[in-house]
Amino acid sequence: MKDRRGTYTAERAAALSGVPKSTVHYWARKEWLVPSVSPTRVKLWSYTDLMGLRTIYWLRHPKPTPDGEEIPPTPMSVVREALAELDRIDLDLWEEERGFMVRVDRAGTVHVGPIDDSKPIGSQLPLENLDLIEPFESESGIRGPNLVAPRPKLRIVPGKLGGSPHLQRTRLETAALAAIARRGMPRENVYRLYPRFDPGAIDQALDLEDQLTRNLEPVAAAA
Repeated sequence: MKDRRGTYTAERAAALSGVPKSTVHYWARKEWLVPSVSPTRVKLWSYTDLMGLRTIYWLRHPKPTPDGEEIPPTPMSVVREALAELDRIDLDLWEEERGFMVRVDRAGTVHVGPIDDSKPIGSQLPLENLDLIEPFESESGIRGPNLVAPRPKLRIVPGKLGGSPHLQRTRLETAALAAIARRGMPRENVYRLYPRFDPGAIDQALDLEDQLTRNLEPVAAAA
């Protein structure tokens, strides 16, 4: 049975992956990536689907080389093979204090290894391979966070809290803090509401949620 840990709505899947929401829905309709938790009614995507969305976007978009040439999109047959490899990843590797890099190359091969083997990609998409865990930026300017440590004091664990971002070593979700702040509560009062939690971690949680909200601002569809 495939591992379906992590449960994300289209809005959350788009914001976390860095792929525009319109594109996420378009790929679901085309059956390029059908949401694996729930494909009908209220569609729900899994943690593996987040990596799949980044995989499709990167492989299917042409990439200019430093010499001015253009690397053409990878055929969908190869993309589907990469998605099938992602589906076989053992998500037990993603524990609270552990992380593994997941890379896909232009040939559609998926590589999994210790996080120490992973190199930050900065703001530029690499030409030869892409680390699917590191921050991902689409051509529309949407930037999805690191899918293990979206901020230094935050974590995403597929089997914990439905894969929701949360304060490290706690069950306090960033979305819950943002909901309180958006009702107009001053940040100092949020700190007082959670006196046992690190104010710096709360700041990072609210910053992450602000980023995810910006990721959902209307952009042109990019299929």
